Amino acid sequence: MPQMSPLMWFSLFIMFSIALIIFNQMNFFSFKPEIIKNMKKSTIKNKNFNWKW
Repeated sequence: MPQMSPLMWFSLFIMFSIALIIFNQMNFFSFKPEIIKNMKKSTIKNKNFNWKW
C-alpha cells in the first residue's frame, strides 16, 4: 500500500476538522432547551382576563 505524503495527511486532517466543526455547530444551534419552551407555554397559560360586567 503506497504511503500518503504529509501534505495529503494535513489536508485530510483539515477536511475532517472542518466537517466536525460544522456538524457540531449545526447540532448546537438546532437544539432548543425544554426550559425555554416551558417558559413560553407558561406565560401564555397565565394570562387571565377578568371581565368586570
